[in-house]
Amino acid sequence: MIAWLERNSWISWIITIALGILIFYFSTLTFPSGSGSGSNINSIFYHIIIFFLFAFFLTNSLVKGGNKNFIILAIIASIVYGISDEIHQLYVPGRSSTIFDIFLDSIGILSASVIYLLLLEYRNGHSK
Repeated sequence: MIAWLERNSWISWIITIALGILIFYFSTLTFPSGSGSGSNINSIFYHIIIFFLFAFFLTNSLVKGGNKNFIILAIIASIVYGISDEIHQLYVPGRSSTIFDIFLDSIGILSASVIYLLLLEYRNGHSK
């Protein structure tokens, strides 16, 4: 499936942009005071999973199975987007910005990058 996405990288770009919009939208949601938008288990999973997906599709869009140097660019761009998301939340009533959320985003981002690299290595090792 990754090879298909690499050949049709425009689909990966659309998914990446859609995920970016979704992340921004969820960051605009307000919570009643005391409802806890903080670090509950759902929030932890959300941060890791959504940024895993964002970084995975961004990496696929940039690398396309070729130049692995673009993985660094995808990691940096994803982390910068995660930081900008936290800054954005500073201006949303009922929301807060935490370093812990950036840490969780980074776990998802780095996991996606490692898995993408491993999939490339596996595929390249078996195509010889």
